[in-house]
Order: sequence, then structure tokens, then C-alpha cells
Amino acid sequence: MRRTSIRAAKGLAVAAILVWSLGPILFMLTSSIKPGQDIFATPPRFIFTPTFAHYVTLVEKWSGFFRGLLNSMIVTIGATLLAVAVSTLAGFAYSRYRGNAMSTSAMLVVAVRLLPPIVITLPLFPIVNRLALNDTHLVLILLYATFYVSLGALLMRAFINQIPAELDEAAVMDGAGKIALLLRIIVPLAAPGMLALAVFVMVYAWNEFLFAFIFTSTHAKTAPLVISEMLGSFDGVDWGVMFAASSLQLLPVLGFVIVMQKHLVAGLTAGAVKG
Repeated sequence: MRRTSIRAAKGLAVAAILVWSLGPILFMLTSSIKPGQDIFATPPRFIFTPTFAHYVTLVEKWSGFFRGLLNSMIVTIGATLLAVAVSTLAGFAYSRYRGNAMSTSAMLVVAVRLLPPIVITLPLFPIVNRLALNDTHLVLILLYATFYVSLGALLMRAFINQIPAELDEAAVMDGAGKIALLLRIIVPLAAPGMLALAVFVMVYAWNEFLFAFIFTSTHAKTAPLVISEMLGSFDGVDWGVMFAASSLQLLPVLGFVIVMQKHLVAGLTAGAVKG
């Protein structure tokens, strides 16, 4: 009876977590295809005739949203590639080279990561203006990558620490330089960590709002900014269109996380167990 009670309690806990996590997503997806009058109906209507009118309205009235999706994709891919590359190099340096200078720099990297983003954006604004980087994809790519390099460097150090240094020595004995050592030994063996880091950076960059709000206006405006404009529309909030846009903005990153789930779990488990 005790085992049965424990299993039932665990089952209820898991069910509660699933409802808490998936409930809002399911509500958003179903509301995007509900008739407008049924979205906030009381009591909730679970049986309804699906309609794609909200998506049609989104295309007709908010065509800039799809440009925002493209901007989000460009920024996210660029920030992910840059953050993973720099974090891997930094993780290799922290793992293979010891000393007071390396320890101090690691502490500074962590300290910078602890600062709230708004504290960094204010002094950065005149610098970005002076460099003429306002409203460009590049400024968001640099900011997002920089914001995650601190965490990424420590994560990659944990993975590279698992790679025996004897492999480095053997590669050097065979005539491999630093670049060949990184590309042929470190990168293949640290790939699970790189994939895990890529997932974190992509989710962050795809959904980030503050930096995009401050440093972009028209050309590089991302999808979260367009969705915020829908909330502040002079015509009032069309919740059906709002949920349609939110669904389209969610699905790419959700699909990526589901596809990469196996690699993500394997990578984080390896880092936790062997680190």
C-alpha cells in the first residue's frame, strides 16, 4: 500500500507539472484556431469548429510579423554560432591552462553574467550609436552571444575537463597544432556540450525582448517586438491574431528543442555525472 501511495503521489506530481507547463501552450495553440467569441467563453468551450481566420488576418494586417520572424532567425543563428564557437575556445583555455590570471578572468566572467541586462544596456547605448550599429542584426548577435559566453565557457570547460589531457599530448606528439587539436580532438568529443549550449542560446536569443527593444526600431526588429506592438494596438487587442502570432513564434524553437532533446539530456547528464 505504501509503494502504491508513493507511486500515486509521484504520478499526481508529474501530472500537475505537465498541466502547469503544457496547459498555457495548449491554450494558446487551440485559441489560435478558435472563433473569436469562443476564446474566453465561460465556461470554456472544448468543442468548436476550427478556423484559420486569425492566421489570414495576421498575414493581411501584420505582414511585418513575418519579417520579424526572419530577423529573429538571422539573429538567433548568428548568436548561436558565435556563442558556441567562442565558448568552446574559452572552455578549452580554462580547462587546459591554469594560473591566477585564468582564475581571475573566470571570476570576472561569472560576475558580468550576474549583472541584470538593463544595467548593461544603458552605458552600451551611446557606444552602439557611435559605432552606427543601432537597428542592425549585428548588434543583437554580439549582445546575445556575449551575454551567454560566460555561462557557455564554464559549461564547455566542464565538458573539456572530461577529455583526457593525454589525448592532447598524443596529438601534439604526432605533429598536430592547436587548431588541428581543437578540430580533430576537442570539438568531436565535446560535441554533446556544444549541442546543449546551442539549445540554451537559441531559446534565449529567439525570445529575448529587452535588447531588441532598446537597440532596434525597424530594420532588425524581431518577432517578440512585433507581438508587443499587437498588445498596444490602437484598435485594441485582437486575441485570436495575437495567439496565432504567438503560436508561429513558438513552434520553430519548440520543434528544435524536441529534435535536440536527446542530445541535450545526454550532454547535460554527462557534464553532471563526470564533471
